[in-house]
Amino acid sequence: MADFDITANAAQWVTTLFMLVNGIMIPATAFLIQKFSTRTMFFAAMGIFALGTLICAVAPVYAVLLVGRVVQAASGGMIMPLMQTILFAIFPIHRRGTAMGTFGLVISFAPAIGPTLSGFIVDHWSWRVLFVMMSPITLGALVFAHLTRAMSPSRPIPASMCSP
Repeated sequence: MADFDITANAAQWVTTLFMLVNGIMIPATAFLIQKFSTRTMFFAAMGIFALGTLICAVAPVYAVLLVGRVVQAASGGMIMPLMQTILFAIFPIHRRGTAMGTFGLVISFAPAIGPTLSGFIVDHWSWRVLFVMMSPITLGALVFAHLTRAMSPSRPIPASMCSP
């Protein structure tokens, strides 16, 4: 708020806009998964997230920060359902419960530790560190995915596998 000279109400839009766009992208991903391969979708989503992270890290004004968060939210909304689809595609039926449980554990861990860790970082360093520290993680995930063939289905996932 101090860096951009904005009110608390204006600052709240960083989170609100992220959740709004994320919520829109989650159902839109079901359509995209049927049109593109999971590998292509993963690389697109991670690449878009890396771009959004870069935009946020260098944001000179508040409006640019909001744009970066919208870009991040679009990719985040794609990643969550995509990961579930990938788990269904790569794990045999008898191991899917364990895979989904592990995925759920990881997903629920982030909201539990994220605010505390973020608060610590913002108290000790610039808020931009939150975005800068995500860049190596994102790029590492892209490199790892490029070097592995774990997301092997090179064709779109059939609609029957996308529905709950």
